[in-house]
Amino acid sequence: MSPKQQRGEATVERLLSTALRVYADCGRQGFTVNAVTAAGGVSLGSLYHHFGSFDGLAAALHARCAEELRGEVVAALSRTRTARTGVRAVVTAYLRFTEEHPEAALFLHASAYSGRLLADAPADRTRAARTPLLAAIEAWMRPFVEAGEIAPTPEPLIEALLVGPVAAIAHRRLSGAHDADLAGTARILSDRIWRALRPE
Repeated sequence: MSPKQQRGEATVERLLSTALRVYADCGRQGFTVNAVTAAGGVSLGSLYHHFGSFDGLAAALHARCAEELRGEVVAALSRTRTARTGVRAVVTAYLRFTEEHPEAALFLHASAYSGRLLADAPADRTRAARTPLLAAIEAWMRPFVEAGEIAPTPEPLIEALLVGPVAAIAHRRLSGAHDADLAGTARILSDRIWRALRPE
């Protein structure tokens, strides 16, 4: 890799990490192109060169945070052998990610901004951006569905039954509520979700 390429990669990384920090510190209202370039010491031209626009930077940041979450869940699933322990692994890994990476989790849960990014994207990119976690969960579930250990479940219901309740707890924690022990919540939520997914 040439020195110019190394500098370019370093700039991309600086812009992504700065954007995440600015969003965490300033919220949606303070998440502006001027705030990010000033905090990162990067020119506006450099941001446009690497990301095309400020929305391009935000989309890249959203994709990176989503991939980090997906990686944590997939790693947790790889250590399980049964459908029930897999459900618990998804719930536990998602909530652990929320606790250990609050800035990334907060950006993922910035639903209004994320929703606008997805709405403005082409259909194929929208699906890819929206479902890295769901795609991983579906791939893990498929053999258990085929074996009759999990009830056949359309993708929207997987999101509603498995990811939705966990995301709601994560959102509550990210909003400042600390009225629930996440480890205890994960155990209770896992059992309830498993009852919804198992065959009758």
